[in-house]
Amino acid sequence: MSILWLRTAAVLYSFGLIYVLMFLFRKSTKLFIPALIAFATGTVLHLVALVELRAETGHFPLNNFYETSSCCAFLIAVFFLAAYAYYRIEVFSICLFPLVFFMTLIGATEFSFPGWDTQVRNAYLHVHIVAVLIGYAALIIGALSSVFYLLQERQLKRKDTERSWLRLPPLGTLDRLISQSINIGFVFITIATASGVVWASIEKGPRWILEPEIAFSLFTWAFYLAMIFLRVSAGWRGRRLAWMAVSVLSCSMITWATHVTLRSLLIR
Repeated sequence: MSILWLRTAAVLYSFGLIYVLMFLFRKSTKLFIPALIAFATGTVLHLVALVELRAETGHFPLNNFYETSSCCAFLIAVFFLAAYAYYRIEVFSICLFPLVFFMTLIGATEFSFPGWDTQVRNAYLHVHIVAVLIGYAALIIGALSSVFYLLQERQLKRKDTERSWLRLPPLGTLDRLISQSINIGFVFITIATASGVVWASIEKGPRWILEPEIAFSLFTWAFYLAMIFLRVSAGWRGRRLAWMAVSVLSCSMITWATHVTLRSLLIR
Protein backbone atom coordinates (compact mmCIF):
# COMPACT_ATOMS: atom_id res chain seq x y z
CA MET A 1 0.00 0.00 0.00
CA SER A 2 2.92 2.36 0.69
CA ILE A 3 4.00 2.28 -2.95
CA LEU A 4 0.51 3.42 -4.02
CA TRP A 5 0.72 6.47 -1.76
CA LEU A 6 4.24 7.20 -2.97
CA ARG A 7 3.27 7.04 -6.64
CA THR A 8 0.25 9.25 -5.94
CA ALA A 9 2.60 11.74 -4.28
CA ALA A 10 4.82 11.65 -7.37
CA VAL A 11 1.80 12.46 -9.56
CA LEU A 12 0.94 15.43 -7.34
CA TYR A 13 4.55 16.61 -7.38
CA SER A 14 4.40 16.54 -11.18
CA PHE A 15 2.03 19.53 -11.06
CA GLY A 16 4.92 21.53 -9.64
CA LEU A 17 7.08 20.34 -12.52
CA ILE A 18 4.42 21.41 -15.02
CA TYR A 19 4.27 24.84 -13.38
CA VAL A 20 8.04 25.24 -13.77
CA LEU A 21 7.96 24.25 -17.45
CA MET A 22 5.16 26.74 -18.13
CA PHE A 23 6.91 29.46 -16.14
CA LEU A 24 9.98 29.23 -18.36
CA PHE A 25 7.93 30.43 -21.34
CA ARG A 26 5.31 32.76 -19.87
CA LYS A 27 7.19 34.12 -16.85
CA SER A 28 3.86 34.03 -15.02
CA THR A 29 3.39 32.88 -11.44
CA LYS A 30 -0.42 32.60 -11.64
CA LEU A 31 -0.26 28.80 -11.42
CA PHE A 32 2.14 28.82 -8.48
CA ILE A 33 -0.53 28.58 -5.76
CA PRO A 34 -2.37 25.59 -7.38
CA ALA A 35 1.01 23.91 -7.92
CA LEU A 36 1.98 24.65 -4.32
CA ILE A 37 -1.27 23.14 -3.02
CA ALA A 38 -0.70 19.99 -5.09
CA PHE A 39 2.90 19.90 -3.87
CA ALA A 40 1.85 20.24 -0.21
CA THR A 41 -0.81 17.51 -0.65
CA GLY A 42 1.82 15.29 -2.23
CA THR A 43 4.08 15.90 0.77
CA VAL A 44 1.34 14.71 3.14
CA LEU A 45 0.79 11.55 1.09
CA HIS A 46 4.54 11.10 0.93
CA LEU A 47 4.64 11.09 4.72
CA VAL A 48 1.87 8.49 4.77
CA ALA A 49 3.89 6.35 2.35
CA LEU A 50 7.00 6.53 4.52
CA VAL A 51 5.06 5.69 7.70
CA GLU A 52 3.37 2.72 6.03
CA LEU A 53 6.68 1.53 4.58
CA ARG A 54 8.17 1.67 8.07
CA ALA A 55 5.26 -0.45 9.36
CA GLU A 56 5.53 -2.92 6.48
CA THR A 57 9.29 -3.48 6.60
CA GLY A 58 9.97 -2.93 10.27
CA HIS A 59 12.90 -0.59 9.61
CA PHE A 60 13.37 3.10 8.91
CA PRO A 61 13.03 3.75 5.12
CA LEU A 62 16.75 4.23 4.45
CA ASN A 63 17.60 0.64 3.59
CA ASN A 64 18.53 1.18 -0.08
CA PHE A 65 18.95 3.84 -2.76
CA TYR A 66 15.22 3.98 -3.59
CA GLU A 67 14.15 4.51 0.00
CA THR A 68 16.93 7.03 0.61
CA SER A 69 15.96 8.99 -2.50
CA SER A 70 12.31 9.02 -1.41
CA CYS A 71 13.12 10.06 2.15
CA CYS A 72 15.47 12.81 0.97
CA ALA A 73 12.81 14.13 -1.43
CA PHE A 74 10.31 14.26 1.44
CA LEU A 75 12.72 16.22 3.63
CA ILE A 76 13.45 18.68 0.81
CA ALA A 77 9.71 19.17 0.30
CA VAL A 78 9.13 19.79 4.02
CA PHE A 79 11.98 22.29 4.29
CA PHE A 80 10.82 24.11 1.16
CA LEU A 81 7.25 24.41 2.46
CA ALA A 82 8.52 25.65 5.81
CA ALA A 83 10.83 28.18 4.15
CA TYR A 84 8.05 29.40 1.87
CA ALA A 85 5.62 29.74 4.77
CA TYR A 86 8.11 31.95 6.61
CA TYR A 87 9.95 33.84 3.85
CA ARG A 88 7.55 33.60 0.85
CA ILE A 89 10.40 32.87 -1.58
CA GLU A 90 8.96 31.43 -4.78
CA VAL A 91 12.13 31.22 -6.86
CA PHE A 92 13.34 28.10 -5.00
CA SER A 93 10.42 26.21 -6.54
CA ILE A 94 12.04 26.48 -9.99
CA CYS A 95 14.72 24.07 -8.82
CA LEU A 96 13.03 22.13 -6.01
CA PHE A 97 9.70 21.22 -7.66
CA PRO A 98 11.38 19.22 -10.47
CA LEU A 99 14.04 17.81 -8.13
CA VAL A 100 11.52 16.48 -5.59
CA PHE A 101 9.42 14.99 -8.39
CA PHE A 102 12.33 13.06 -9.89
CA MET A 103 13.68 11.85 -6.55
CA THR A 104 10.21 10.63 -5.60
CA LEU A 105 9.76 9.00 -9.00
CA ILE A 106 13.03 7.13 -8.47
CA GLY A 107 11.83 5.99 -5.05
CA ALA A 108 8.55 4.83 -6.57
CA THR A 109 10.39 2.43 -8.92
CA GLU A 110 11.63 0.21 -6.09
CA PHE A 111 8.77 -2.13 -6.97
CA SER A 112 8.18 -3.01 -10.61
CA PHE A 113 5.40 -1.40 -12.60
CA PRO A 114 2.84 -3.74 -14.24
CA GLY A 115 3.73 -5.10 -17.68
CA TRP A 116 2.25 -3.62 -20.83
CA ASP A 117 0.95 -4.52 -24.25
CA THR A 118 3.43 -4.67 -27.13
CA GLN A 119 1.69 -1.91 -29.10
CA VAL A 120 1.59 0.37 -26.06
CA ARG A 121 5.25 -0.40 -25.42
CA ASN A 122 6.25 0.53 -28.97
CA ALA A 123 4.17 3.73 -28.92
CA TYR A 124 5.67 4.73 -25.58
CA LEU A 125 9.18 4.10 -26.88
CA HIS A 126 8.50 6.27 -29.94
CA VAL A 127 7.29 9.12 -27.73
CA HIS A 128 10.44 8.83 -25.62
CA ILE A 129 12.73 8.86 -28.66
CA VAL A 130 10.93 11.81 -30.27
CA ALA A 131 11.20 13.79 -27.02
CA VAL A 132 14.94 13.07 -26.89
CA LEU A 133 15.47 14.14 -30.50
CA ILE A 134 13.46 17.36 -30.14
CA GLY A 135 15.36 18.20 -26.96
CA TYR A 136 18.71 17.63 -28.64
CA ALA A 137 17.65 19.60 -31.73
CA ALA A 138 16.70 22.57 -29.54
CA LEU A 139 20.01 22.34 -27.70
CA ILE A 140 21.94 22.30 -30.99
CA ILE A 141 20.11 25.43 -32.17
CA GLY A 142 20.83 27.09 -28.84
CA ALA A 143 24.51 26.13 -28.91
CA LEU A 144 24.89 27.31 -32.53
CA SER A 145 23.25 30.62 -31.63
CA SER A 146 25.63 30.85 -28.68
CA VAL A 147 28.66 30.51 -30.95
CA PHE A 148 27.29 33.27 -33.19
CA TYR A 149 26.58 35.38 -30.11
CA LEU A 150 30.17 35.08 -28.90
CA LEU A 151 31.50 35.88 -32.39
CA GLN A 152 29.21 38.89 -32.74
CA GLU A 153 30.16 40.17 -29.31
CA ARG A 154 33.85 39.83 -30.17
CA GLN A 155 33.36 41.70 -33.44
CA LEU A 156 31.54 44.53 -31.70
CA LYS A 157 34.30 44.86 -29.12
CA ARG A 158 36.91 45.03 -31.87
CA LYS A 159 34.69 47.29 -34.00
CA ASP A 160 35.38 45.25 -37.13
CA THR A 161 31.81 44.31 -38.10
CA GLU A 162 32.14 45.92 -41.53
CA ARG A 163 35.05 43.65 -42.46
CA SER A 164 33.31 40.49 -41.28
CA TRP A 165 32.65 37.90 -43.99
CA LEU A 166 29.55 36.76 -42.12
CA ARG A 167 26.72 39.11 -41.29
CA LEU A 168 25.48 38.03 -37.86
CA PRO A 169 22.10 38.82 -36.26
CA PRO A 170 21.92 41.43 -33.47
CA LEU A 171 22.95 40.30 -29.99
CA GLY A 172 19.40 40.80 -28.68
CA THR A 173 17.99 38.46 -31.32
CA LEU A 174 20.58 35.80 -30.60
CA ASP A 175 20.02 36.15 -26.85
CA ARG A 176 16.28 35.53 -27.25
CA LEU A 177 16.91 32.57 -29.56
CA ILE A 178 19.32 31.01 -27.06
CA SER A 179 16.86 31.50 -24.21
CA GLN A 180 13.92 29.98 -26.08
CA SER A 181 16.01 27.07 -27.37
CA ILE A 182 17.19 26.27 -23.87
CA ASN A 183 13.62 26.39 -22.55
CA ILE A 184 12.31 24.08 -25.27
CA GLY A 185 15.24 21.74 -24.80
CA PHE A 186 14.65 21.54 -21.05
CA VAL A 187 10.96 20.72 -21.54
CA PHE A 188 11.63 17.81 -23.88
CA ILE A 189 14.74 16.53 -22.08
CA THR A 190 12.64 16.48 -18.89
CA ILE A 191 9.87 14.53 -20.64
CA ALA A 192 12.45 12.16 -22.11
CA THR A 193 14.18 11.62 -18.76
CA ALA A 194 10.95 10.96 -16.84
CA SER A 195 9.63 8.60 -19.51
CA GLY A 196 13.03 6.91 -19.64
CA VAL A 197 12.97 6.22 -15.90
CA VAL A 198 9.51 4.66 -16.13
CA TRP A 199 10.53 2.69 -19.23
CA ALA A 200 13.66 1.33 -17.56
CA SER A 201 11.70 0.38 -14.45
CA ILE A 202 9.12 -1.57 -16.45
CA GLU A 203 11.69 -3.27 -18.69
CA LYS A 204 14.40 -4.07 -16.15
CA GLY A 205 12.62 -3.94 -12.79
CA PRO A 206 14.28 -2.38 -9.71
CA ARG A 207 17.76 -3.10 -11.06
CA TRP A 208 17.33 -0.32 -13.65
CA ILE A 209 19.17 2.05 -11.33
CA LEU A 210 22.39 0.06 -11.91
CA GLU A 211 22.44 0.94 -15.62
CA PRO A 212 25.29 3.45 -16.26
CA GLU A 213 23.52 5.18 -19.16
CA ILE A 214 20.55 5.95 -16.90
CA ALA A 215 22.89 7.50 -14.34
CA PHE A 216 24.44 9.69 -17.06
CA SER A 217 20.97 10.77 -18.21
CA LEU A 218 19.94 11.76 -14.69
CA PHE A 219 23.20 13.65 -14.20
CA THR A 220 22.70 15.55 -17.47
CA TRP A 221 19.15 16.49 -16.48
CA ALA A 222 20.31 17.64 -13.02
CA PHE A 223 23.06 19.75 -14.61
CA TYR A 224 20.50 21.23 -17.02
CA LEU A 225 18.17 22.01 -14.10
CA ALA A 226 20.99 23.78 -12.24
CA MET A 227 21.72 25.94 -15.28
CA ILE A 228 18.03 26.80 -15.69
CA PHE A 229 17.81 27.76 -12.03
CA LEU A 230 20.84 30.04 -12.31
CA ARG A 231 19.41 31.70 -15.40
CA VAL A 232 16.09 32.38 -13.69
CA SER A 233 17.35 33.30 -10.21
CA ALA A 234 20.59 35.08 -11.11
CA GLY A 235 19.31 36.55 -14.37
CA TRP A 236 21.99 35.01 -16.58
CA ARG A 237 21.96 36.61 -20.01
CA GLY A 238 24.38 37.30 -22.81
CA ARG A 239 27.79 35.66 -22.58
CA ARG A 240 26.91 33.54 -19.53
CA LEU A 241 23.74 32.28 -21.21
CA ALA A 242 25.73 31.44 -24.34
CA TRP A 243 28.32 29.42 -22.44
CA MET A 244 25.51 27.74 -20.52
CA ALA A 245 23.92 26.50 -23.76
CA VAL A 246 27.26 25.16 -25.00
CA SER A 247 27.92 23.41 -21.67
CA VAL A 248 24.51 21.74 -21.57
CA LEU A 249 24.85 20.53 -25.17
CA SER A 250 28.32 19.14 -24.42
CA CYS A 251 27.00 17.25 -21.41
CA SER A 252 24.08 15.94 -23.47
CA MET A 253 26.40 14.75 -26.22
CA ILE A 254 28.47 12.84 -23.66
CA THR A 255 25.28 11.20 -22.41
CA TRP A 256 24.24 10.29 -25.96
CA ALA A 257 27.71 8.88 -26.69
CA THR A 258 27.53 6.84 -23.49
CA HIS A 259 24.22 5.31 -24.58
CA VAL A 260 25.57 4.44 -28.04
CA THR A 261 28.87 3.04 -26.75
CA LEU A 262 27.33 0.91 -24.02
CA ARG A 263 24.67 -0.40 -26.36
CA SER A 264 27.26 -1.43 -28.96
CA LEU A 265 29.32 -3.18 -26.28
CA LEU A 266 26.27 -5.04 -25.03
CA ILE A 267 25.38 -6.16 -28.55
CA ARG A 268 28.84 -7.71 -28.94
